[in-house]
Amino acid sequence: MKLRLTALVIVVLLSSHIGISADTLLPQHQQRYQTIIHKLRCLVCQNQTIADSDADLAKDLRDQVKKMLNESASDEEILSFMYERYGDFVLYDPPLKLKNYILWFGPFLLLVTAIFIILIKIRRNAKKDTFALNEEEQNTLNRILKSTNKDD
Repeated sequence: MKLRLTALVIVVLLSSHIGISADTLLPQHQQRYQTIIHKLRCLVCQNQTIADSDADLAKDLRDQVKKMLNESASDEEILSFMYERYGDFVLYDPPLKLKNYILWFGPFLLLVTAIFIILIKIRRNAKKDTFALNEEEQNTLNRILKSTNKDD
């Protein structure tokens, strides 16, 4: 009786370690895993994918992707899960929507505005560089020129 109980305990303990952990990825999922983790942004680093980030949150997201792949989730299901949980920002290439137009077009608008301002300033400075005399200055200059011409 004692031997059977011991054997049962050993079998239960071993069977709990035989399953696939979140850190282990089945070989057939490796390419999909790499594709997915390059599509997700690290929410801590913000300018890196979770594939490139060493942040703890990025590691947790990579583990979640592994777990879902091992549970036979599709790429779309995994990306949808991440999107529902973290919003547009978790996607490295967020979808083009009205509410995130500023993310897509903000840098271009800023560049065009900067170029426009620079061109206006250059034009104003070019106008300032032209030397124009008012009437009083012109009369004074004419008198000076006439007096120097008389001396010749």
